[in-house]
Amino acid sequence: MENFIVSARKYRPQEFDTVVGQSHITDTLEHAIEENQLAQALLFCGPRGVGKTTCARILARKINEKDGSVSEDGFAYNIYELDAASNNSVDDIRELIDQVRFAPQVGKYKVYIIDEVHMLSSAAFNAFLKTLEEPPAHAIFILATTEKHKIIPTILSRCQIYDFKRITIEGIQGHLRNIAQKENVQYEDDALYLIAQKADGALRDALSIFDRLSTFSQKNITLAKAAEVLNILDYDQYLNIVDLAKENKIPEVLFSFNEIVKKGFDPHIFIAGLGNHFRDLMMAQNASTIELIEVGEQTKAKFVEQAQKWNAQQLIDAIEICNHADINYKNSKNPRLTVEIALMQLASLTANGDVAKKKKFIILAPFLEEKQEVKIPVPAQPQEIKETKIEAVVSVQEENVIIKTSKPLSKRPSTSGFSINSFLNKEEKTEVDENVAVKTENLPQNHFTDTDLQMEWNLMLKQLQKKDSFIFNAVKTFKMFKSAEHQITVSYPSDSAKVEFDKVSGEFFNHFRRKVHNYSIEIEYKRDFENLKVEVMTKRKIFEKFVEKNPLLKDLDDLMRFDLT
Repeated sequence: MENFIVSARKYRPQEFDTVVGQSHITDTLEHAIEENQLAQALLFCGPRGVGKTTCARILARKINEKDGSVSEDGFAYNIYELDAASNNSVDDIRELIDQVRFAPQVGKYKVYIIDEVHMLSSAAFNAFLKTLEEPPAHAIFILATTEKHKIIPTILSRCQIYDFKRITIEGIQGHLRNIAQKENVQYEDDALYLIAQKADGALRDALSIFDRLSTFSQKNITLAKAAEVLNILDYDQYLNIVDLAKENKIPEVLFSFNEIVKKGFDPHIFIAGLGNHFRDLMMAQNASTIELIEVGEQTKAKFVEQAQKWNAQQLIDAIEICNHADINYKNSKNPRLTVEIALMQLASLTANGDVAKKKKFIILAPFLEEKQEVKIPVPAQPQEIKETKIEAVVSVQEENVIIKTSKPLSKRPSTSGFSINSFLNKEEKTEVDENVAVKTENLPQNHFTDTDLQMEWNLMLKQLQKKDSFIFNAVKTFKMFKSAEHQITVSYPSDSAKVEFDKVSGEFFNHFRRKVHNYSIEIEYKRDFENLKVEVMTKRKIFEKFVEKNPLLKDLDDLMRFDLT
């Protein structure tokens, strides 16, 4: 029985032209050898499995081939490999320096390959500095590392640095295809593409996966078997779930998800992959972006076919739903429910033939009803203002609903100190209501009178008096009047009162605009300084205020005799 040799060793490149994906380095090294311009200290750095050690060995052999010091079987007496992970002390470097002093017995150069050089200790690096900067004429050092940032700057400045890059998916796939043909292994291109994708740019990792799959599948590598061995969700599973979601089949979607979880897949990975699937569908809708999809050609054709069933807005909404679930997954006490809610939302996107809006509806003015999917009927008798609480979700069937939009308080510049005189004498500042945040050029701008305004405001006060006495007491002293053709000025006594008024202002002014058919009305706010009373509140006055609200406190005062002086 012959000893099995893994593909990573069996098919290790022996020439520069067989190195995959590093032509920018191999070409440079070949030219340096031909023109005799090779540096005496080189540093190869980059991710794992991209060919650093391989290129170092090829370079060492190429250097010695010129003087005939390499035997026919490729063995060279002048090539020394040192593992810095196990030889990282000062004593090891001192021993290396002693060996470098002696000239080679055969040939012209001694080549030292130090792998994982970042594992050397700081003292060992410093001991190596002088030799690395001025090595003997017969010595060439090739250092290799996956963690360049751990090498001290004084070493980096003495080396000629070569940065290896990750190998592309297409490059790894082509290399695997050649090996499969040499080994008489049957394969599907999409399976090799999946292996290359899983390897994440490392050819050695891809070859290791290839050997494992070849053994598992008895030299018949298919996409399904590759997905099974690598514990990866097959593209067909995502395609199936998306098709079910398109048809609004919520039970089938949840059942498919349950089957995936039963197979041991992490729901978090599933929802992240589903979001990426919708992203790929978005890319597949345009010929100029289809190349951004990192899948095999056969799978790419399936993506293009499925993408035609969705419009761009639906795909954007689907990506947002998946991204929201992905973000909230770890913070949820019931992560699976988070994914299931997202799946139900996805399966409801195309309900009633159009995109269903999610969670939150913000309608700034009644005329937006034409642009919103949720239509809210106008009340038959607007004089009777009905109170409705602010809801997170607006029901389509609800009648006589007036959407409330609260206007945020505008930021005021801070002052270093407070003075009553400066407060009373400061210049009045106004702020314009921004409740209507849309263009009103083509909307009605009918004339209205101050009487119309006062009638509607009085109706609102009566309604507030019945439903919310706290807001009523805060806003009953407000004054409002028509100050220009399309402008209403609101005079308010205090900032705290205006905070309460903001809770109903959006509802009131939107109703009034609709009532008078004038959507260009702007709101101006002014502080009422004329009626501002500055009163010093003593303990006795404060107590009397409490007694007005609770007369029993008077009896308690008679009994306890509070100190109110």
